[in-house]
Amino acid sequence: MLDDQQVRIDGHINALRTLPGALLPILHAIQDDLGYVPESSYPTIAHALNLSIAEVHGVVTFYHHFRTQPVGKHILHICRAESCKAMGADALEAYAKKTLGIDYHQTTADGAITLEPIYCLGNCACSPSIAVDERVLGRVDEKRLNQIIAKAREAA
Repeated sequence: MLDDQQVRIDGHINALRTLPGALLPILHAIQDDLGYVPESSYPTIAHALNLSIAEVHGVVTFYHHFRTQPVGKHILHICRAESCKAMGADALEAYAKKTLGIDYHQTTADGAITLEPIYCLGNCACSPSIAVDERVLGRVDEKRLNQIIAKAREAA
């Protein structure tokens, strides 16, 4: 871990450690700041909260929201829920993987886009849906996905 990252992680821990149930707020703050929760931060977090490293690891790996590796500048989620699947999400997923040259939980070589599955965006009436950096978009087809990918790469 870089020294700058450790300083930022320590800052989040110090600011939040006295909250009841401080582990989740600390993990969220670290991920919001760094884009992920480095596994090398587990001992520091565990020590500050009087937890075991295994307990910290267990929480990070239990919640799908937390990432343990750096991600791309933009995160593209494809909905995997039943409504989206019924409306073409499987084909959209295959197209996205082929176009980006990556699988789920991977980042494009240029560092622009990380592809992630998600299990319902609450946009079922507009299936298939995706989210780009938490912005939900509906009725996405290959043409629209190409536009979204191009825009994300331009902004990277």
